[in-house]
Amino acid sequence: MKNYDLAIVGGGIVGASLAYHAARLGARTLLIDREDEGRATDAGAGIVSPETTATESSALHDLGRLAAAYYPELLGDLDSDTGYQRCGILVVAANDWETQFFDELTTALARRHQESEETAPLPQEIEPRAALEMYPPLGLMKRCLWSHEAARIDGRKTCSALSTAAEGLGVEVLVDSVSSLILEHKQVLGVRVGEEDLTANAVVIAGGAWSPTFAAQLSFPLPVEPQRGQIAHLHLEGADSENWPMINGFREHYMVAWPGGHISAGATREEGAGFDPRITTWGVQEVLGEALRVAPGLADATVVEMKVGLRPLSPDGLPVLGRAPGFDNLWLATGHGPSGLTLGPYSAKLVAQAALGGEWSPWLAAFDPARFLD
Repeated sequence: MKNYDLAIVGGGIVGASLAYHAARLGARTLLIDREDEGRATDAGAGIVSPETTATESSALHDLGRLAAAYYPELLGDLDSDTGYQRCGILVVAANDWETQFFDELTTALARRHQESEETAPLPQEIEPRAALEMYPPLGLMKRCLWSHEAARIDGRKTCSALSTAAEGLGVEVLVDSVSSLILEHKQVLGVRVGEEDLTANAVVIAGGAWSPTFAAQLSFPLPVEPQRGQIAHLHLEGADSENWPMINGFREHYMVAWPGGHISAGATREEGAGFDPRITTWGVQEVLGEALRVAPGLADATVVEMKVGLRPLSPDGLPVLGRAPGFDNLWLATGHGPSGLTLGPYSAKLVAQAALGGEWSPWLAAFDPARFLD
């Protein structure tokens, strides 16, 4: 029977990155993925902008900052088209009510910048007409914040690039479903796929919203649930959109422009929808209505398609990273919520290193799965 150093359950961007980094460390690696419909990686717009994201968790901010800084190094090694570009982002307030939140955000960003002694420049407020020149479909906003540090990334292309690179390094990929983990006392001996037992020295569960499948077998809570996100993909004929910035409003919606007049607009954040990857009339109305409220110049754009991603969301909004409680060789890498494309590749690198015997930094304790035991 063949034995692996590491078996990874789940082949989204986190699982693919785990496999890639494990293989680079010389590990005999198995990646198992059943390619579920609604996988978050395949639908996300890919905004990488921790510098404009206010969070009360210093650990989450640090993870975001390190993850964003890691992307150029990672993609340089992959040498593939991932859609990555540092195009900048505009955070916009469209009315007087939203300017209150705009002021709160700028105050929070300035305080965090001062406390953390960051070297990266703070986002700067610019005139609304200057923002309109940068993004022609935009309406005339009340207030605009500009960061040139932000980047976009195509989740599907990046996941594919990671998977291809991993296979090139010897990773075995199995398109199938893991029915259970093979346990003996507090050790995981491997995974069961159909009638076959595949042994491994360590296992990482990176199944996104489907990760809690194994919680009952392991007898500890893993309260990660799917958050449905519906996203519209538009085409604006004749638009020279390659260098347009991304747009963030104050109603948890965004727009990401791509070359050739392609624009992603989203997204809903629906909790309680379960594993239901449907496009709903309400979702279409919310996404398109918000896009047109902020950017009325998109009124004549063609709706090319709608997509749905089921994001793995934890109760406290923090990723679930680290060793599974009570087990020596079982690790978790899930719960990234709507930030999976930002945080996922770097989170996976850290977990892959630790699962193969490396160190686990103390500052990552904020993401410890054991926090749910209480």
